[in-house]
Amino acid sequence: MSTITSPTPSLTSEERAAILDAVREFAQTELAPHALEWDRESRFPRETLQRGGELGLGGIYIREDVGGSGLSRSDAAAIFEELAQGDPAIAAYISIHNMVAWMIDTYGSAEQRTEWLPLLTSMTGFGSYCLTEPGAGSDAAAITTSAIRVSDERGGDEFVLTGVKQFISGGGEASVYIVMARTDAEAGARGITAFLVPADAPGLSFGQLEHKMGWNAQPTRQVILDEVRVPAANVLGGEGQGFKIAMSALDGGRINIAACSLGGAQWALDRAVKYVHERFTFGEPLAEKQAVVFALADMATELRAARALVRDAAAALDAKAPDASMQCAMAKRFATDAGFTVANQALQLHGGYGYLHEYGIEKVVRDLRVHQILEGTNEIMRVIIGRQLLAG
Repeated sequence: MSTITSPTPSLTSEERAAILDAVREFAQTELAPHALEWDRESRFPRETLQRGGELGLGGIYIREDVGGSGLSRSDAAAIFEELAQGDPAIAAYISIHNMVAWMIDTYGSAEQRTEWLPLLTSMTGFGSYCLTEPGAGSDAAAITTSAIRVSDERGGDEFVLTGVKQFISGGGEASVYIVMARTDAEAGARGITAFLVPADAPGLSFGQLEHKMGWNAQPTRQVILDEVRVPAANVLGGEGQGFKIAMSALDGGRINIAACSLGGAQWALDRAVKYVHERFTFGEPLAEKQAVVFALADMATELRAARALVRDAAAALDAKAPDASMQCAMAKRFATDAGFTVANQALQLHGGYGYLHEYGIEKVVRDLRVHQILEGTNEIMRVIIGRQLLAG
């Protein structure tokens, strides 16, 4: 299997097609055959992810000097859509892992990039993003995890981190946690700083595995910081820059999760089309029923419209367009809503069989449901879009 490393900053159509073929092969041979088992057993497939790292999936849009593939956001969106056709839960975790790597690649010092990115791009180690707290979800500026500057025994600067992060994908499995903590209690969003916290840091612990509706193949836990001491050198991007870093990362994260919704929903639609040809009622196949034909037409139309929004948003992010954040919010809102609706309709078209685990449809419905919540709820996406429109 070829790697997805880009030989040039701009891919030819042939290079892009070859990359997507390699990703499709990985999704169909390494993810799809095991997806139901991983979901049923809540198993995190570390070895499979490491093979994805060998393919280049650990640093899709990370610079090549640290092992990244150096691809664009537009390329990444197409890759995540392909991965999600194999398993939306694993594709979504890979997207979060890439977001963490991008934050270090973009805002990290030379030393931070050298220390962490080869580990992450190869997926011999994993990354987690720690923003949400039990009392602070969409209102990220309301976090209360504190970081207090102190002197270490050698006279250098350290920070002592105390707080709890909630709903953390990869919690307990990651090698590095990007933790948003408050370094200035009076400064609001401007008082938040990002820290690189190694998994073996004393005082770092994890809650029990959350029992979730979907995404069972990736672990979700609380990340608990009990006076965790990290050197000042572990500040990412400068003190007080954490909120800006978090928001910039979420623009790309929203495109990624929207693309994962597209892939999962496309898989479900393809299964529905196949099923209605095979299933007979009242002496004729379901495919002959006008209501079924109309349902499939609407599903395909919604997906195509969503895909266009995702592609436009990814292109805007690549071009650093002034309205890129709004386009990312639009794509995330529309694609994750459409993806869940299409998957749910595919289940309905399967009738009772769609409700059975072995058919895989109900798993995709469960996996895609959370996409409407994470990376900012879809209600918050409407707030972002509306505010930018009104600002002119």
